[in-house]
Amino acid sequence: MKNLRRKTLAAASAMTLGAGLAVTGGLAPAAAAGPDTSYLVLAPQGANTSKAAARVAAAKGTVVASYDQIGVLVVRSTNPAFATQVAGAGVESVASTAGLGTALDEGETVEVAAADVAAATGDPTTEPLYNLQWDMDMIHLPQAHAVNNGSPDVVVGVLDSGISSSHPDLATQIAKDKSTSCIGGVTDTTEAAWNPTTSDHGTHVAGTIAAAVNGVGVTGIAPGVKVAAVKVVNDDGYIFPEAAVCGFVWAAEHGMQLTNNSYYIDPWELNCRNDARQRPVWQAVQRAIRYSQSKGVLNVASAGNSNYDLAHKITDTGSPNNGTPENRENLTNACLDLPAEAPGVVTVSAVGPTGEKSYYSSYGQGVVDVTAPGGDTRYRTQGVRSTSSDAILSTTFNTTTRTNGWGYKQGTSMSGPHATGVAALALSAHPGMKPGQLASFLERTAVAQACPAGVYNPVPLISSTDPHLYDATCSGGARNSFYGAGMVDAYNVVR
Repeated sequence: MKNLRRKTLAAASAMTLGAGLAVTGGLAPAAAAGPDTSYLVLAPQGANTSKAAARVAAAKGTVVASYDQIGVLVVRSTNPAFATQVAGAGVESVASTAGLGTALDEGETVEVAAADVAAATGDPTTEPLYNLQWDMDMIHLPQAHAVNNGSPDVVVGVLDSGISSSHPDLATQIAKDKSTSCIGGVTDTTEAAWNPTTSDHGTHVAGTIAAAVNGVGVTGIAPGVKVAAVKVVNDDGYIFPEAAVCGFVWAAEHGMQLTNNSYYIDPWELNCRNDARQRPVWQAVQRAIRYSQSKGVLNVASAGNSNYDLAHKITDTGSPNNGTPENRENLTNACLDLPAEAPGVVTVSAVGPTGEKSYYSSYGQGVVDVTAPGGDTRYRTQGVRSTSSDAILSTTFNTTTRTNGWGYKQGTSMSGPHATGVAALALSAHPGMKPGQLASFLERTAVAQACPAGVYNPVPLISSTDPHLYDATCSGGARNSFYGAGMVDAYNVVR
């Protein structure tokens, strides 16, 4: 068995460039007897939340958001016995929520000089920084844009840390009327609320999907589509389950056809449905995902950066990440990485400039659906040092100076939006596809990639003590554990 090495889904390189949401108020809790804690309270599947809400009030809790469509309440309470007292008729399960994700390295931003700005021609290759976007040639973007560069009728929800609405490559690309903050599980549609505060991760992701072809900076994969900021990452760099639930339901209720999810739901990297502590989180998120799918949303998720075989369970010694880690052994198939392993979600692994699996990318036969460029800054030196230009260049926002720019990041957080962008082009060229049809089309048009022979490890020198730290073995044939159905291809989906 293999110990899980926890990593964020985006790792900044060493160098950089440049409404179905009914909000309700419950009874005010009594005098504080414990810490103010968030809970997910689930009504039985298919039932309304009225009985559950009554039990919440009786247990000295306050309903802060009610998602009646999926039978989920977001609750806060200072009652230490809340979880026990709320149980009963009308409540299927309850769980306190815990922090998700990890604070991201923002890196440094360098502005593009005015002299480098080219005339806008509609040709992505004329963007000033296109020559640094090796990833776009890999998925045949110029050929795709000669046919279709995206439709404004397609809206992609970026469930992330917010999008800079003042960025010159993104200002015209954001569907402001469909953007919101979901922090705390409650929506806030003010522009300031869904802009980035402490992380530019969402801004980088949005640029890969839809940065404008406007003679400034970089090009996105589908610059003709719109992106909506759905902020689910709080100022401490964490995603809570109630924010994820809010994000999926918001996308479903606001006409989005795609969402990009470059995160996993903590504090347990593997959520076990047979664990009473985690099952309510799984149920709530799964209900939200299913609801979004029923409303025509295809959800795309990153596979993760742990170089972990998601098809084979492990000993997890690093969870929870918001408390004292526990040693969980012999985990079964009831334990899944959310949202990447949720049914119906398109899961994306990462490759570097050579087209081979990025050293950090998680994988798994029957789990990874497709692969896409995510960067690999270590392969040139076998792990000794980083080469930033082998990461993914996109839009950034310096949260210290509050300035926009462009910069490099790598991770499956970067491969996910490549697949999402290609899916947006596919939907633009072939409107009307349902989520399942779109997912299947994305796989059928992908370019199959064969497994490397033997044990794969492009970075044997990354550790002075363990040359096998990033060993991985690929399994399968034309569809395999490293690359799924293959590399997404922008040209193939529009021609």
